[in-house]
Amino acid sequence: QVQLVESGGGLVQPGGSLRLSCAASGSISSRYNMGWYRQVPGKQRELVALISSGGNTNYAESVKGRFTISRDNAKNTEYLQMNSLKPEDTAVYFCYAVVDYRTYWGQGTQVTVSS
Repeated sequence: QVQLVESGGGLVQPGGSLRLSCAASGSISSRYNMGWYRQVPGKQRELVALISSGGNTNYAESVKGRFTISRDNAKNTEYLQMNSLKPEDTAVYFCYAVVDYRTYWGQGTQVTVSS
């Protein structure tokens, strides 16, 4: 079993920044992939960014150049640095991990971008 604990969500003005963190614990293998998804009520959950155990990254087109995903393998923690935030970034953000072919999700953290 793997647990994912998120932090860093909140309210920010357009153009502002937030940094999300997700710490994994439990039965963690030496190699696993992590990422972030987000969801707006009434809409499908969408991929924001992925990062492999080796540090390779992929981003949704809508966040390229504004968001940066990273990880600290020693801490089993991933981060999402969100800059130049827009109102359309408002969503519940979910941490995501695949460990030994099993998918795990965090509880979700609200990010609201509004003036």
